[in-house]
Amino acid sequence: MLGEGKSAGAVARDLDLTETALREWVHRARANRTKGRTGLTTAEPEELARLRKENRRLRLEREILKSRRSSSRKRQRHVRADSGEDR
Repeated sequence: MLGEGKSAGAVARDLDLTETALREWVHRARANRTKGRTGLTTAEPEELARLRKENRRLRLEREILKSRRSSSRKRQRHVRADSGEDR
């Protein structure tokens, strides 16, 4: 593995790891070494989670503002109708 000619299973046994954990480490190491061209770097999953959370918050804020704007327009129309004003 990684140039030593050992299988992933053999290296995992030597390090007392599961083969899956070792493969994930190798995948992350390659991604870090190639600056993300072969997958996500170590820092990118954290950034992705942060951005997804921010995106959810911004979508919620947008929906709240939309509903407030909509109810405000309805109230304005209602007030105009009651006062006899034409649009």
